[in-house]
Amino acid sequence: MDKKLLDILVCPVSKAPVEYSAETNELICRTSGLAYPVRDDIPVMLESEARTLTSDERLKDK
Repeated sequence: MDKKLLDILVCPVSKAPVEYSAETNELICRTSGLAYPVRDDIPVMLESEARTLTSDERLKDK
């Protein structure tokens, strides 16, 4: 994931910063508890396409 792009992307729900998870190929927002998929190197920042984080994922690396 391009670092410059990651620096400007925010969660469309909470407006909080997101972090890239290479393990799941998703952009994670712990504030809203959503994970946005990255398809063909393009972040899909739509709430309808996001999945809800599990409790463990939400607390991970905090």
